[in-house]
Amino acid sequence: MRKLILAFVVCWFGKGVAQKHPSEKSFVEISRQDARYLALSNGQTFIPVGPNICFPRGLTTETDVLAFYEKYFQKLAQNGGNFTRIWLSVPVFEVEHQAAGKYDLAMAKRIDKVLALAKKHQIRVKFCLEHFRKITNSPAPFPTSVPFDRPVYESTIATIDEFFLTDKGKKLYLNRIDFLAKRYGNNPSIFGWELWNEVNAVGVKDKNQLLKWTQEMLPEVKKRFPRQLVMQSLGSFDTESATEMYRVYSQLPTNQLAQVHRYLDLGASLEVCKGPMEVLASNAVLTLRAFCPDKPVLLSEVGAVEPRHAGPSKLYEKDTLGILLHDLLFAPFFAGAAAPGQSWHWDYYIDKHNLWWHFARFSEAIKGFDPITQKARAFTENLPQGLHLYGLEGENMSLLWIRDPSNDWKTELVEGKAVEAVAPQSLTIHQKGIRKVSFYDVWTNGWSSGTLSAEGRVVLPSFSRSIVVKLEK
Repeated sequence: MRKLILAFVVCWFGKGVAQKHPSEKSFVEISRQDARYLALSNGQTFIPVGPNICFPRGLTTETDVLAFYEKYFQKLAQNGGNFTRIWLSVPVFEVEHQAAGKYDLAMAKRIDKVLALAKKHQIRVKFCLEHFRKITNSPAPFPTSVPFDRPVYESTIATIDEFFLTDKGKKLYLNRIDFLAKRYGNNPSIFGWELWNEVNAVGVKDKNQLLKWTQEMLPEVKKRFPRQLVMQSLGSFDTESATEMYRVYSQLPTNQLAQVHRYLDLGASLEVCKGPMEVLASNAVLTLRAFCPDKPVLLSEVGAVEPRHAGPSKLYEKDTLGILLHDLLFAPFFAGAAAPGQSWHWDYYIDKHNLWWHFARFSEAIKGFDPITQKARAFTENLPQGLHLYGLEGENMSLLWIRDPSNDWKTELVEGKAVEAVAPQSLTIHQKGIRKVSFYDVWTNGWSSGTLSAEGRVVLPSFSRSIVVKLEK
């Protein structure tokens, strides 16, 4: 095991840092101390914890929509969550649904009320500005999904190519943003603005035009939202050809976050997308981290789907314990992301099985660890015992997440094998002076103490699936 530099600092997502003004009045920004992580403008470290809750399925009235978000925000906040993502271009939130250039104030007031709920529960919202793929004839891909067209533009723009390539189309996009900016540009509950959901999926003839459009629009949108983050997103990283696309988009200087989408998908061409959730999630982060060593990396959409995104995975029906959710939360952060993975399928999976407690377990596992003040360095290692180790080495404290790969979604959910406990294992720490060793069993929510022998060895207690080790000096 690599040398660990350990000591003790008390902080919780930046608590203990002198506050210049209350956190609820602070904006999320790139940390000024460590550009790989996020912070609030008052100096507190900010680790966004929460799933996508992009839209309520099947609900149309404002009363139902607000009740939906009150329910989800409350459950998320009660379990340590502080972040979500919402699409503003879906029917229940779209301000420009009557005619091109006409903005519905009643719909804007609905967005106001959702933001008030977010503030009430101390949740920051990333708004996705657009998601459509064609002007017309692109209905909802699933019965409970949302349409992927914008027929309101049909009388102004003939094709999706015209929308992206002409000044008229660009003006349509920016005029709508101008309306939103005047209303929300100074709202600290807004984490940031995403230009387009999976922009590479848009049906233009020349995909290179999407990159040019993104390069043009990122600074334009940032100009309108100077106090909030601005970013772009791409579709699931499931093909070899997507590697270069992700590299180019992630490295754009005006793209403030390096975001990646990836799903467990047996129809994907990349083999990593067919394997353990722990591996596909960490691999996505490590790939973007190599592209962008000095930019926050987020696994901003992750989950499991039927082959080639034909719907939510049937694995969800069996995964009542949240095995997949556990891995997609822990693996990205411990691989060096600025946050845990941000799950899709908030309703089909998380709320259906009442899996909100996993967010609390993640928050508990990293409590007291501030990756910015610790100048955390992520590393991975395959231990001799066959275990996978993901570590965050800090100056005064280090966290290790150790995963047993002999139990995963294939063994438990497909083959129906009972999870097997890992017998106590000896782990060598090549650093003297460690004062305290603690273990957190994520699955039982219990902390226990360990001891370091004179030879620098720690005995891990028996555990199932994974365990977190905290090392302090």
